Amino acid sequence: MSNGNGMAPGQVVKVLIGVVVFLVVAIWLLAKLATSGFNVDAEVMTKEAVAARLKPVGESVASDAPPGMRNGEQVFKAICISCHGTGLAGSPKFGDAGAWAPRIAKGFDTLVQHALGGFNAMPAKGGAADLSDDEVKRAVAYMANAGGAKFTEPKVGGEGGAALDPNVAGKKIFDSVCTACHSTGAAGAPKFGDKAAWAPRLKPGLDEVVKIATKGLNAMPPKGGFTGSDEEFKAAVEYMVNNSK
Repeated sequence: MSNGNGMAPGQVVKVLIGVVVFLVVAIWLLAKLATSGFNVDAEVMTKEAVAARLKPVGESVASDAPPGMRNGEQVFKAICISCHGTGLAGSPKFGDAGAWAPRIAKGFDTLVQHALGGFNAMPAKGGAADLSDDEVKRAVAYMANAGGAKFTEPKVGGEGGAALDPNVAGKKIFDSVCTACHSTGAAGAPKFGDKAAWAPRLKPGLDEVVKIATKGLNAMPPKGGFTGSDEEFKAAVEYMVNNSK
């Protein structure tokens, strides 16, 4: 017996099943399309790249460290890994002793010169103009050593290395912390660049100014509320002093 549309009950069931199957397949295809591009094939990534992606939120890689204070590993993971992590554009892949051997043979100074000035497809400083020369040297040593070299990575300031540059590290700390009071003279703070306000404070000498600022004075809390190292704070004080003489 057929229904009013001329279809037998069995045919109706088959049609309904076909419609359900079609809808299921259509939904699956739409979901696949919507999520395409979000899957990462970990097998094509280096161990360093995977580790960088899995790094806990808030853990510093490079951006949190003051300029000049980043070590070779931090610079590599933040910048160099984009090419050296996979061997992109002919760059020697991190940890590939065979690729690094002929480069290591040229010596550390030559590798540093290429890294600082650019070489073949690599731009100067790997395209990160804000890196200090020492940070580039540390990254070069870190990568080369992973490929079999035994270069000495320049020490970071505050760990027996050269003092921080007030115009780089000091300025960054001033812009992020000290400026709140010293740019406006708030709470009696000597205003940045105001020679008259700074003159009596500078008479005892820089070391005494740093000592007083480190302990805090009047409305100013210790280190002005800065939580970094004494070496970093000293660079900030020196930056203000140098621009207020």
